[in-house]
Amino acid sequence: MSHNDWLAITLTLKLAGLTTLILLLIGTPLAWWLAHTRIRIKPILEAVIALPLVLPPTVLGFYLLIAFAPNSGIAQLWQFLTGGTLAFSFSALVIASVLYSLPFVVQPLQSGFQQLPKPLIDTAASLGAGPIDRFFSVILPLCRSNFLVASTLGFAHTVGEFGVVLMIGGNIPGQTQVLSIALYERVESLQYETAHWMAGGLIAFSLLVLSIVYLVNNYRGLTSLAHNSETAK
Repeated sequence: MSHNDWLAITLTLKLAGLTTLILLLIGTPLAWWLAHTRIRIKPILEAVIALPLVLPPTVLGFYLLIAFAPNSGIAQLWQFLTGGTLAFSFSALVIASVLYSLPFVVQPLQSGFQQLPKPLIDTAASLGAGPIDRFFSVILPLCRSNFLVASTLGFAHTVGEFGVVLMIGGNIPGQTQVLSIALYERVESLQYETAHWMAGGLIAFSLLVLSIVYLVNNYRGLTSLAHNSETAK
């Protein structure tokens, strides 16, 4: 593998890690709000968040490319604040990845928050625990498996992105060329040996991610079954 290939791997891990962190920071309060709000347009908001699950990634990439064009208000504001362009930059990859992977983080967290025993949270509040204290001492331990699944899916989905990052970031080695794009380039140039290594690594990584998700879900199911059995006794 060439130097550019290793740069693509490093850039992919950097993008996935940063995207996952941002998704957890914005996805946690969003999932909590969705789990407890009774606003009438909640189904519409959930549909908007889940849209990347069914929307072709090139569609999202196309509209982001238009939004980040040099003459757009967003791009001009970005250039004023940072001094650089937004389209075909690493920052554009991060923004696109956050939008495209949002449902993979929000949905597992929302599911976990909806299943929380409300009396337990009310008891913690009655004992003087503030919102932040309740989150770290009660909510986070009870939903740790949901956070693990959300983080794993968000990270893995970002690693596997292709269409949206190609549209908004192009193929600049060391700057926007992530692993999936590097793989596509190797296939186009008939470098099949390197492509095999890349594809095999992605397959192994995907299998590992799915194994983690299913192991966590099975553990949650066994724990819930054991708890119900103890309650029945």
